[in-house]
Amino acid sequence: MMSYDDTDPVIFPAGAATQTSAAEAAQGEWDAVVVGGGMAGSIVAEQLGQAGYKVVILEAGPGKDLDIAEYESYLSRFYGAIVKDNQSPYPFNPNARMPRSTDTMPVRPETPRDDFYLVQEDKYCTDTTFTRVLGGTSMHWEGKALRMLPEDFDLRTKYNQGLNWPLSYDDLEPYYRKAEAELGVAAEVEDQAYLGMHFPKGYVFPMHRMPLSYLDQTVARGVNGMRVNLADDEYTLQVRSFPQARNGVPNAAYDGGKGFVPVGAVSTSQVEEGERCQGNTNCVPLCPVQAKYHSGKTLAKALSKGNVKIVTQAVASKVEINEFDRRVAGITVKKYESLNSEKYEEYTVKGTVYILCAHAIENARLMLASDMQRLSRSKLIGRNLMDHAYLLTWGLLPEPAGTMRGTTCTGGITDLRGGRFRATQAGFGVDIHNDGWGWATGSPYTDLVELVDKQGLRGQDLRRTLGNRISRQLLLAFMIDLLPDRNNTVTVDERYKDALGNLKPVVSFKIPSYTMRGAAFARKLATDIFEKLGAEDRTTYDKNSYSAVEYDGQLYNIVGGNHLAGTHIMGTDPANSVVDHTQHSWDHDNLYLVGPGSMPSIGTSNISLTMAALAFRSAAHIVKYLRTAKAPAVVRS
Repeated sequence: MMSYDDTDPVIFPAGAATQTSAAEAAQGEWDAVVVGGGMAGSIVAEQLGQAGYKVVILEAGPGKDLDIAEYESYLSRFYGAIVKDNQSPYPFNPNARMPRSTDTMPVRPETPRDDFYLVQEDKYCTDTTFTRVLGGTSMHWEGKALRMLPEDFDLRTKYNQGLNWPLSYDDLEPYYRKAEAELGVAAEVEDQAYLGMHFPKGYVFPMHRMPLSYLDQTVARGVNGMRVNLADDEYTLQVRSFPQARNGVPNAAYDGGKGFVPVGAVSTSQVEEGERCQGNTNCVPLCPVQAKYHSGKTLAKALSKGNVKIVTQAVASKVEINEFDRRVAGITVKKYESLNSEKYEEYTVKGTVYILCAHAIENARLMLASDMQRLSRSKLIGRNLMDHAYLLTWGLLPEPAGTMRGTTCTGGITDLRGGRFRATQAGFGVDIHNDGWGWATGSPYTDLVELVDKQGLRGQDLRRTLGNRISRQLLLAFMIDLLPDRNNTVTVDERYKDALGNLKPVVSFKIPSYTMRGAAFARKLATDIFEKLGAEDRTTYDKNSYSAVEYDGQLYNIVGGNHLAGTHIMGTDPANSVVDHTQHSWDHDNLYLVGPGSMPSIGTSNISLTMAALAFRSAAHIVKYLRTAKAPAVVRS
């Protein structure tokens, strides 16, 4: 791991030395062309660069992100934003649009077609988002870094649900460790060894666990030891600290006693970047002190090698295919002049191998816009779109519990992530939110409306009542598994184009009954937990919301988790999948599709750590591919 001392003022190397123009990239001879500078793209580029290969990254976002001043401008924009959603730190970019949760509603014939990037025409709409700036969605993620359960890899075999993976937990386990090192995960093995999750003897995480917040401890006093019966099995609940990709206290026992050196300083003194977590509740979208991992930290290592370059403001618009042998012949990009201009120049960048790392929706959109479904033997490009279905429940505790202290989510309940009940209903994890009812109701703004506009409170009465109320808020967010379904899709439509003339993604997404059975159980469990804690259940659902789902006579609001996966799933042969177990395309020999789009299921863990582990695993295979492809031909006499 590359580290910085306390005096280093930047997280990225100087942009001028690492960026290249689109024209130069089009003229260059590249071993690998990587589309997307997010977590997967940065890991792959860094690993290939470390192996000595020439790599170019094509990034849709602007290049100013390469310097800490731009990161700080993002923070300033977030602080000043009235609506503080995941995308609020970033300037509007018509040339590389991204969805916002505030835009969500079905697109109707009377709706102006330029109003939305993610086009949805169904009654149910997902508010899920992804971020198209340098660093990708790691520039707004929460930082939780859970592994998938061993049973998540063979759901079809164990429970006759979903799809099996073409690899096992044990196959991915060494790469989970590499990902935990890269992201600097803080956790303890004894907390995480549950439901079959196992680790090599003597393994410790890079950093010690993040402590449970006072709110977590309050919930734990009521929940720990609580018994739940599900499908004739009994489960005992416990509040656990979540693995976190953020700087804490390095574990001296890591790497056989060598200890762990985090990216960025770990110090009690103020430094410019990468210090120890300070417990900011606004760490989503951005950590003010860069204690939380984002892929810029990996990108900095990649670009420092000299053989990895990046082209920014370069939107991939087409994958060029040689019809004769079906190999990729280049990536055509539209290099736009600025955020405020629709002017662009078009270039085609060529290499030996091509790696699409633009995340689940953008990878699918790009391939479909390039007419690659026609050449697909499985016809599964854009199908099996997945995201965790979130059911939010909220209550008011009887006593102040320290809400708004600590990062967004430090602990939760994971005992119902797996078990035999998954044969009939979805498993789920439970996040305890330290930021009160913000996600569910828009607190504290909604509290001010109620207390000021409706109750007429002012001055000292308002301050006292507001402080008391917010410090008692409890949000339980149930992250529910959603299985792959061919009918949950990303498609493209000639009616919908962005400012550069590129096709927008059109999403059709429904919540299946299997997931809703899990949601129904989760709602009942929330009621029982609130009762145990003596909390007043304030949960209400809106039948007129875009997220309304009726199931078994009850109304729910199911919101998205920004954990997008599927769309180019991996499998055992070209008839049942888009890529193999290495994320190598079945249909195009020199193409890899790296990212969560390859995942055949998402289980009940945030997808980022698994995506990172898969990226490390694929990078090792791509190195082998390049060694063979670049080997001198043997001349026979």
